[in-house]
Amino acid sequence: MGEACLRAASMLKERDIMEPRNNAELLLLHVLGLDRAALLRDWRDPFPAERRATWEALLARKAAGEPVQYLIGEQWFYGLPFAVTPAVLIPRPETELLVEAVLEAADRLWPEAAGAAAPGQAGVADGAGGMALCEQAVPGGAAADDRVPTVVDVGTGSGAIGVTLAALRPGWRVCASDLSPDALAVARANAARHGAAARMTFVQGDLLGPFARPRPEALDEAAGDGVAGLRIDVLVSNPPYIPAGDIAGLQPEVRDHEPRLALDGGDDGLTPYRRMAEQLARLSAMPRIVGFELGIGQAEAVADLLRGIGAWREVRIIPDYAGIDRHVLAIE
Repeated sequence: MGEACLRAASMLKERDIMEPRNNAELLLLHVLGLDRAALLRDWRDPFPAERRATWEALLARKAAGEPVQYLIGEQWFYGLPFAVTPAVLIPRPETELLVEAVLEAADRLWPEAAGAAAPGQAGVADGAGGMALCEQAVPGGAAADDRVPTVVDVGTGSGAIGVTLAALRPGWRVCASDLSPDALAVARANAARHGAAARMTFVQGDLLGPFARPRPEALDEAAGDGVAGLRIDVLVSNPPYIPAGDIAGLQPEVRDHEPRLALDGGDDGLTPYRRMAEQLARLSAMPRIVGFELGIGQAEAVADLLRGIGAWREVRIIPDYAGIDRHVLAIE
């Protein structure tokens, strides 16, 4: 088994695959159904003949540039395993910092909802407290319980942000939206995997469009969707932010395999942020927290966009692990 791993790593390195040893190990663990400790234990054991064909097929696909996360169908995020398919962007470690920042800010504003269950929701663990958002909203956009935030994750993809927040804060009301129905299917599966499905609402739509106050002439049409006019307390989003002209120069694993819908942010990469900034005025109330992930060199522009709205006392920029300004957080 060890020899197979080392040979695979050498071959992937020759093909200019990044992190060849790590990719080889991840594929081998997947094929053999082992964890790293077991692989080290069995390092000198014969490679199982019945797994040889699967191993060689996956290794060939990895050598051709497919992301290992799609090959094994999984990526870990914030300590939780998430199913991923080519319909969703692969969760990145830097996005964990956005989750961390939102948790910290929201726990200060809604301290009673920071525990294992929301106030008065003793049955939340088994879904008894996890009403759909449409059941928790009342006319005028006011929430049923102001001690509990309503969180919307726009462009949820695999659900990494929304599902993680719902899993870590069972009392919160969390909605995850995406334009792609295939992405929503992946997010729903991940919510079920982590026991959060009964406490989440999933909505198909473009950015903040589904949450806007319905126009008077469209009241009957919007009444059944459950989220039109919903008051959003916390808006969090990792939207597409790659400038369209830069996509051709991306790393091949990203450019050729991850969904363009989740990458293309328009001419300068800022189109989704501008559109959401415009759509904020159509919500029933301004969110008390807004958290965005963004691309290199975009932080000041997005921060200025939010400062210009003038709805938050603090708009700050958060760097990622490499020191790159990666997130903007606006707090009431």
